[in-house]
Amino acid sequence: MTLLLRAWPETAVGRRRQIMRQLVDLAEDDVELNFDAVFIANLKDDDAEVRQLAVHGLWEYEGRDLIGPLIDVLLGDPDAGVRAQAALALGRFALRAEFRHLSEADSRRVEGALRGAIDNQQEALEVRGRAVEAAGALNVPWVRSSIEDAYRSRHRRLRLSAVHAMGRTCDPRWLPLLRQEFLSDDPEMRYEAASACGSVCDESAVLYLKPLLEDDDAEVQEAAIAAMGEIGGADAKRALKEMEDHLELRVREAAAAALEEMEFNEDPLGFHHL
Repeated sequence: MTLLLRAWPETAVGRRRQIMRQLVDLAEDDVELNFDAVFIANLKDDDAEVRQLAVHGLWEYEGRDLIGPLIDVLLGDPDAGVRAQAALALGRFALRAEFRHLSEADSRRVEGALRGAIDNQQEALEVRGRAVEAAGALNVPWVRSSIEDAYRSRHRRLRLSAVHAMGRTCDPRWLPLLRQEFLSDDPEMRYEAASACGSVCDESAVLYLKPLLEDDDAEVQEAAIAAMGEIGGADAKRALKEMEDHLELRVREAAAAALEEMEFNEDPLGFHHL
């Protein structure tokens, strides 16, 4: 690792990008592999793609020493794609703050940075949207207002992020809006709404999710199947059981995975096997 970092400044940008992509892929395939030192060192690389890959590569890093650098990237990086990636990364720390796993000072820093990005009308929509998604984990009034404002926006990016953030809140108050988006002409919106319902985990959503089990869009269909598995309950189980005989293999596999998820949630210690 030390040799790599020494040689890095003299490495051509195309090669740096290639190496970073390979390291990210390796880290995602094998959680035992740790390239955090390389990723942290490249948060200030002179190439935007390398910086974005560096932030993405730190997806499991939860050390508080990363909070400051991520905030610096979110508020100061010249590339909107890198700033958006930093906003998403701060979402992990927002979740930790909500569960009181961060100090009050660190929690304030994370919340303040996300709020600053959301409220900055000059900021790119992608960055503001990702900041709304990240902040969704925080159960505070201004976040709820920000989600509502984003949802009412004329900008598709903000509306999508608002629906995603509704799921991050795990709050059933959003279910009427989520159910409404099941009828959207936009498959990405239907996907986000189905996924959000899975996160909210309210059994009242099952009835409205059922039509999406046969959605024309494969990703929407699979999101609805996964949501059923997360929500659980007798109605969801029956619906998923019916999918086990579906003509398409991918659907049968998705239904089997959802049923396995449901079974685990019902009996996480596996006592029914004893």
